[in-house]
Amino acid sequence: MEPEEVAFAGVAEQARLVRDGQLSSRDLVELYLDRIERLDPVLNAFRVVMAERALADAEQADARRSAGDDRPLLGVPIAVKDTEDVAGEITRWGTAAFEDPATRDGELVGRLRAAGAVIVGKTNLPELAIIGATEGPAFGVTRNPWDLDATPGGSSGGSAAAVAAGLVAAATASDGAGSIRIPAACCGLVGLKPQRDRIALTPLIEHWYGMSVLGFETRTVADTALLMDVAAGPGPGGSWAELAANVPGRLKVALSVKPPVPARIDPQMRRAVEETGERLRSLGHVVERREPDYGLTVGNAVLARFLRGIAQDAARVPRPERLARRTQGFARMG
Repeated sequence: MEPEEVAFAGVAEQARLVRDGQLSSRDLVELYLDRIERLDPVLNAFRVVMAERALADAEQADARRSAGDDRPLLGVPIAVKDTEDVAGEITRWGTAAFEDPATRDGELVGRLRAAGAVIVGKTNLPELAIIGATEGPAFGVTRNPWDLDATPGGSSGGSAAAVAAGLVAAATASDGAGSIRIPAACCGLVGLKPQRDRIALTPLIEHWYGMSVLGFETRTVADTALLMDVAAGPGPGGSWAELAANVPGRLKVALSVKPPVPARIDPQMRRAVEETGERLRSLGHVVERREPDYGLTVGNAVLARFLRGIAQDAARVPRPERLARRTQGFARMG
C-alpha cells in the first residue's frame, strides 16, 4: 500500500496490517508524525503532539507483536481529545485556565492503551467544549480539511479534523449536545453518540448532568464498532464489530428537518437531509417523514443542563480569570 492509502486505511485495517507483520507500529507512527508536521500548522487539529512518547510506545508494540501479542488495537496510532487525562500531560479543556499535568490516564485512555493503541497527541476543542466550532483565545482556530475557510464543527473539531485529514486513524471525542455528531457531519466522518454510561467518564462521575458521553470520530462504522468493543465491551447482542458486519436488512427510518428549538434550517442542510432520505430509499429502506412534537420541555431541559454544566466546569478551573469572556458569561447564566 502507498503511504497515502495507509494513512486513510482506518483502525481495523491498520490493526490487521500490524498483526500480519506487513507494517510495523513504528512505520505507522512515523507516517502520521510526518503528516502532522506537514499539515497541522494549517489545520491546528492538535493541541500537543507526543512524538517521542508515541515512538517509544510503538517500539514496545512491535516487540509485543513479535512475542505473539494479539491485542485488538496493537500498534495503531490514535489521538485523544484534550478533555481526557493522559498521564504527564496537562488536560487543557481548550483553555489556559488549567496548569497541572494529569497524574494518571483517564479510564478511556487506559482502555485504549490496554488494547495496544499508541497515543500520538491531544486534539483541540473550544474552551470547556461549549460551542459547535473549534476556536478560542488559548489555542486558536481549527480548520476543516475539506475547506480551510469552514469550521470542522465542535466541540470535538480537533479530533474530527485530524481523522478527516489522515493525521491519525481515529480520535476520541465527547458529546453533550452534538459535540461528536456535529464535527462528524462537518468533516464527513462517522460520529456515534453512545448511550449514557456506555463508556466510563472516569475520573469524572458524570458531566453536564448526564448529557455528556464519550465516543470517537472515525472514518467507518467498522472502526467505530471496534473501538466501542475496546472502550465499552460487547453489548447484550454480541460484540459491536460482529453486529456491524451483519447486513441490517430492510429498515424503517424516520426523517425530520424540524429542530428542537426555534431556528432557521439552512437550505443546503435541508437538501442534504432530503438527499440522504432518497439514498436510503434507493437502498430498499422505508423512509417516512416524522416531525417530533418537542414542545418547550426538551429545549428548556437541555438548556438548563447545558448552562449549569458550564457553571460547574468553570467553578473547578484553578485560574478562572483566564477564561474567555464568552465562557464567563455562560457560566454566570448557569
